[in-house]
Amino acid sequence: MTEAAEPILGASEAAASGQPHVTQGTPYDGILLAGFGGPEGQDDVIPFLRNVTRGRGIPDERLEEVAHHYRHFGGISPINAQNRALKAAIEAELAARGIDLPVYWGNRNWAPYLEEAVQDAAAAGDRTLLAIATSAYSSYSSCRQYREDLARVLTETDLLGTVTIDKVRQFFDHPGFVHAFTEGVTNAVRELIADGIAPGRIRVLFSTHSIPTSDAQRSGPRDRDFGPGGAYAAQHEAVGGFVMDRVIEAVPEASETGWELVYQSRSGPPTQPWLEPDVCDVIGELPGRGMEAVIIVPLGFVSDHMEVMWDLDTEAMEAAQEAGIRAVRTPTPGVDPAFVSGLVDLVEERRNGTPAAERPHLTDLGPWFDVCRPACCENVRAGFKPAVSGVAP
Repeated sequence: MTEAAEPILGASEAAASGQPHVTQGTPYDGILLAGFGGPEGQDDVIPFLRNVTRGRGIPDERLEEVAHHYRHFGGISPINAQNRALKAAIEAELAARGIDLPVYWGNRNWAPYLEEAVQDAAAAGDRTLLAIATSAYSSYSSCRQYREDLARVLTETDLLGTVTIDKVRQFFDHPGFVHAFTEGVTNAVRELIADGIAPGRIRVLFSTHSIPTSDAQRSGPRDRDFGPGGAYAAQHEAVGGFVMDRVIEAVPEASETGWELVYQSRSGPPTQPWLEPDVCDVIGELPGRGMEAVIIVPLGFVSDHMEVMWDLDTEAMEAAQEAGIRAVRTPTPGVDPAFVSGLVDLVEERRNGTPAAERPHLTDLGPWFDVCRPACCENVRAGFKPAVSGVAP
């Protein structure tokens, strides 16, 4: 790939040329942990959902249909507490390695906001930042929207030109992220077989957040055909296949256990195509396919936030009960030491300018790009907006 025609917005000197993988080390001043955010009380729920859906003109009465998921848990999303724990774990790992870098945390949709985090960093004199978004895969909502948020923050705070923000590569196939899923599925298969369920009657469902089909088709760079689900679906399929290969190595009988990628948490209008099939629909079909047990793997998620607690731990488990089959839900990475260590490995990649050939990855799709390619992960409804860490548009 050639260099970008113009410097990358808000980039450090090393990333400004637009090369896919940055091999010049950068002495970053701090790390910016970028999260989604979530309400921390009943009064926060509707304002939070207004933030999530801003610009879409959705009335409060429709937002209340989603709000009951949060109200069921006292109006508190676990995601902020999880990000506090992740921030502390990253800080501890940095200290253990002798890396003196502060970690700033800000959210897209709720306090503490990204604006506050970036302004705090600038006030402390930390003006060369490396962002880690709490999302592993490529799509508009899981990558480009974070990059657009960071560009907006730099502009609205008048810090563009003073503060630079690079972003670590999408880490869907980094060993640290995949470890928890491999371990979880292996343990679940062993448990079910030990309880007398034949491996061929166990189905593994790798579940991720559904997105509009148009977004999926445009996920990833435009110069490569990833199939009908774009890079988003291809990345999940590749990681799911890797996990099952490792499970079979550990439990050879699991070669008889089938698996598939399913989706959850659809929120668009019925007229808009979204990725399918739905996890609960598939669970309902499993008895007719001769299955006695299902292993539900939250492959698209970093931690046990609301989409995991409600859509999987509540609705999917109810679907399994109604179908009369055994169900096991495996863990997300959370603050698993391998995951935390992997995130700091990603930081060190950029500090050291590690060549792409030396970067760990577990699928043929990786290692993913440090600087996103032109037109990557377009949202056709909103159009292209300025974004950091990517070649325009």
